[in-house]
Amino acid sequence: MVAHENLKALGNSAEANRDLYDSTHHPDPDVLEWFDNPAVVGALNLHIEVPEFTSLCPKTGQPDFAKIVIDYIPNERCVESKSLKLYVLGFRNFGEFHEACVTRIGMDLVRLLEPQALIVEGRFTPRGGIPFWPTWSYRRD
Repeated sequence: MVAHENLKALGNSAEANRDLYDSTHHPDPDVLEWFDNPAVVGALNLHIEVPEFTSLCPKTGQPDFAKIVIDYIPNERCVESKSLKLYVLGFRNFGEFHEACVTRIGMDLVRLLEPQALIVEGRFTPRGGIPFWPTWSYRRD
């Protein structure tokens, strides 16, 4: 369990975060951190928008831009936002198709959080006039 006192990224300077995570290589799920779900009673629904997501097309090397939307119902864990930001930065110079980026984000968050439900949507800007908005979803059985 990670208590909020043990979070590595939160409150660090930019220099300390560079040491924690070099965003130029690849998305690293080990940078993701969590804290205990504060909702003791009832269901907490979390909506997160990452408005400046970038990755690279694996064929052309051209940049792809998107808004990533994450909706989830936590079980016992909530994702720490600064660690999510550092994780997402790992896609900046990483070549992967839109569908694979969204799937990777969803699977990494499920492994970390073990949520009741999670949906990740990638709202990518159009390429060749065609927008792709892949959605990946998970629901605990």
